[in-house]
Amino acid sequence: MRLPHDRQRQDLAKGLALMAFAMTILPGMDGIAKYLATVQSMSPGQVTFYRFFFQLLLTLPLLLTIGGAHAFRARRPWMNLLRGALHAAATLLFFTAVKYMPLADVFAIYFVEPFMLVALMAVFLGERVEWRRWLAIVIGFGGAMIVIQPSFALFGATSLLPVLCAFLFALYLFMNRAIGDADPPLTMQTVSGFGGALFSGAALLAGNWAGNDDFAMSLPSSAFLFGLLIVLGALSAYGHLLVVRAFRLAPISLLAPFQYFEIISATILGFAVFGEFPTLSKWIGIVVIVGSGLYVIWRERRVSA
Repeated sequence: MRLPHDRQRQDLAKGLALMAFAMTILPGMDGIAKYLATVQSMSPGQVTFYRFFFQLLLTLPLLLTIGGAHAFRARRPWMNLLRGALHAAATLLFFTAVKYMPLADVFAIYFVEPFMLVALMAVFLGERVEWRRWLAIVIGFGGAMIVIQPSFALFGATSLLPVLCAFLFALYLFMNRAIGDADPPLTMQTVSGFGGALFSGAALLAGNWAGNDDFAMSLPSSAFLFGLLIVLGALSAYGHLLVVRAFRLAPISLLAPFQYFEIISATILGFAVFGEFPTLSKWIGIVVIVGSGLYVIWRERRVSA
C-alpha cells in the first residue's frame, strides 16, 4: 500500500520534472518566432496573432472533449479575456524584441519580471516585503541595466521592449492571483487564448493600417511555415498547461527557480540556430539578475516558513 508521504514525494518529483521540461521547451516558441521574423520576413504582429490563434484552436477541442460546452463558460470571463490581452501585448513586445536582438539578451532583460511582480504584490495587495528583498530587487534591476547598456547602444529604444514586456507579464501573473481558482486551468487557458487572439488581431489590423512593417499582414507561403506556426501554438498552449500542472503538484517556492532554465535554453538555442552568444558584460548582468532572483525566492520561502 502506498503511503501518503510516498505519494507526496512522487508528486513533488513529477512537478519539478514537468517544470524543468516546460522551461526547456518554451524558448523554442521564441526561437520559432525569431526564425519567422528574421529568416522568413513574417512580421512580429502576424506571428503573435498566429500564436494565439493556433493556441485557441488546439485547446478548444480538448476543453470541449473533457468538460463539454459548459466548460467554456468561465466564471470570470472578462478577467480571463483581459489576461489574454495582457499576455498578447507582452508576447507582441517579446517577439518584436527577438526580431532585432539576441534571444539570450531578451530573456535576461525580461527576467526583471519576478521583481516587478513582488513590487505589485507589495503596492496593491499590501504584502510585506522586507528591506533585503527590496535591495535584491534593486540589484536585479542593476543587472538588467548591465545587459541593456550595450544593447541600447546597438538597438536603441528597442532594447527597452523586454522591460515593458516584463511589466505586462507581471500584470498578467498578478491577475492570476486576483482570479484565483475560480476557473479550471484549461478553461482559463482557452478563454485567455480567445482574448489574446482578439487583441493581437486588432493590433495587427491597426498596425498594418498605419503602415508599420512590424505589423505587416501575410499568409504562410508553404506547408513548412504553416507547420511551424502550428508547433508555435502547440508549444504555447501545452507548455503553459505543463507549468499550471507543475504548480499544482509542487510548491511555488520550489518551482520558481526553474524559470531561469529559460535563459540557459535560450542561450543554447540562440547559439545553435542564430550564432548568437552573450558577451562577458552580458554574462555578468545575467548572473546578477539570476542571483538576485534566486535570493528573492529564498527569502520568500524563509519568511513564509
